[in-house]
Amino acid sequence: MSGIDGTGASIDPRGVLYPARLPTFHRVEAPPGLSGLVRWFWIPEWRLAPGRSSRQELLPFPASNLVVGPDAVTLAGPTTSASHRDLTGSGWVVGMLLRPAALMTLVDDPGTLRDVEVPFAAPSLHGDVVAAMAGQDRDAARSGAVRACLAWCADRFSTADADGLLANRMEEVVAGDRDIVRVEQLAARLGVGVRAVQRLAQRSVGLPPLTIIRRYRLQEAAQRLRDDADVTIAQVAADLGYADHAHLTSDFRRVLGLTPTGYRRDPDSRPDR
Repeated sequence: MSGIDGTGASIDPRGVLYPARLPTFHRVEAPPGLSGLVRWFWIPEWRLAPGRSSRQELLPFPASNLVVGPDAVTLAGPTTSASHRDLTGSGWVVGMLLRPAALMTLVDDPGTLRDVEVPFAAPSLHGDVVAAMAGQDRDAARSGAVRACLAWCADRFSTADADGLLANRMEEVVAGDRDIVRVEQLAARLGVGVRAVQRLAQRSVGLPPLTIIRRYRLQEAAQRLRDDADVTIAQVAADLGYADHAHLTSDFRRVLGLTPTGYRRDPDSRPDR
């Protein structure tokens, strides 16, 4: 089922590779007071028949997530490729997509989180979210879980400093401007040198800046291939700054494990199935 955020708007489709497989999914934007620390809260819920499973395949945003589940709180770092999780039975999680400024306050070296998910000690957050999600009214339960996360964030995070604000700006520029395809362009937009951008990306995200740029462009390529049956792969490559069709195909295969043509042919990639 498709997801909605707290206002009823469609979720950001980037990163969701197979919308037809998506469980019930809710996203709530962070309020202005916390938007510099958390991009949004996300809550998937699922209930599958005995013996059935559902593989959720994502091309995650180049960022880290704090994830609260029934058993634990974990910190999932940035990934270098597509990822998946196999769902069985019934369950839920509540996640927070962290802004770079927030991650900088949680770990000294985000690079140590690359491609891993580690336990995170937050007993009060865990207890409050689990209690909220136990409610029978699902809308009220989700609202209560987000309120618990908001309260914890307000206590745990401090106001972003100058480096944190610059790191957030870096994220905003890359995410919002598809013309940014090189680190030199990003540095110019931020008004700093290339080496400064490289250090900032490693310190605040845990990935090289070119990897961050390419992840957003690859997300956008997958989205266009899903949504527009008439656009050619060569046109997508050109629009997103790839040198040619072959470079996009190479990037696709390296990160997703399949070609753009193979992805486009899969009916599960279509959001209206």
